[in-house]
Amino acid sequence: MVYVVARQEYLHDRVAVIANRVAEITNGEALEVLEHDRRFYKVKTAKGEIGWIEEHAVISEKTYDDFLQLAAQHKSDSVIAVAILRDDAYLHLAPGRKTQRFYILPANSKVQLIVRASVPKSTPEELPVRSSTAPGAKAETPPPPILEDWWLVRDAQGHAGWLLAGRMDVDVPDNIAQYSEGQRIVGAYVLTHVTDVNTDANGQTATTQMPEYVTVLAPYKWGLPYDFDQVRVFTWNTKRHRYETAFRLRPIAGYLPVKVTQVPAPAGVNSGGTVPQFSILLGSPDHVKLDPETGITTPIAPRTINFQLLDTIVKRAGPDLDPIVLTRDDKQDEKERERRRR
Repeated sequence: MVYVVARQEYLHDRVAVIANRVAEITNGEALEVLEHDRRFYKVKTAKGEIGWIEEHAVISEKTYDDFLQLAAQHKSDSVIAVAILRDDAYLHLAPGRKTQRFYILPANSKVQLIVRASVPKSTPEELPVRSSTAPGAKAETPPPPILEDWWLVRDAQGHAGWLLAGRMDVDVPDNIAQYSEGQRIVGAYVLTHVTDVNTDANGQTATTQMPEYVTVLAPYKWGLPYDFDQVRVFTWNTKRHRYETAFRLRPIAGYLPVKVTQVPAPAGVNSGGTVPQFSILLGSPDHVKLDPETGITTPIAPRTINFQLLDTIVKRAGPDLDPIVLTRDDKQDEKERERRRR
């Protein structure tokens, strides 16, 4: 068996410059191989239609099985965030522009993000090497490769594969996306809901349950040795009917996933009830492990830091209460903000 990679393709009655179309086939369709001649397959569709197709328009049964195995391996993996595709895109078997691809996902599809990887945009042999013709000049070494981010994703049908990060946007509520301040929101997680009571000009009262969020953000750069460098909590002001920043932590080297749970309230707060708690992983960008096969970066000996939302106050909780070391000092952070303003 072979499987159609192209969005839409035709089977022809013979291998020739001029040939008749005998059937139309689409992405993902299975074809039975009857004959293999140079760069062409003679195949039969499920409807019994027989014709010829080029090799590049299909994948082998082994590659198809590899895609099935990838989906099975990550079927139960936790979801980091949900993203929306900007345009049609292929799922790849591994991160990289030249890796095997198969399923086509249409624009505006929603996919679940599972894990991030950073791989070179160009292979070392493709990178230009500047050399000098001057006598005795030494050949210059190639510049370091340009990295780009890929995400292992899962679609609504359970298909899994790798997608280029720049082809999609994290699905974030518009009312908090406006506060990104030039950074990329990596994930937004609901901590709790509060009741908002609003009265319109006619005296009608409307009650709405407004979610409160913890968000993690990162610069618009690919290949970073961490997943996010800022944590920000948004709470809902029931008097002014708007979101406000209740907590901000930056700049840090944070790693996914972010976990949100409900835990017993501390003494003196919501007696007998629970409060929302979120946990983040902190590490050092200089102490990470890079998987050479997948490009996945994981921190070495990360710290798990817990925070609890008590009304509109965020407080540290749990066993690790040691100081958090920032990745840059205040002066460096101010210089970066000034550079962005310019």
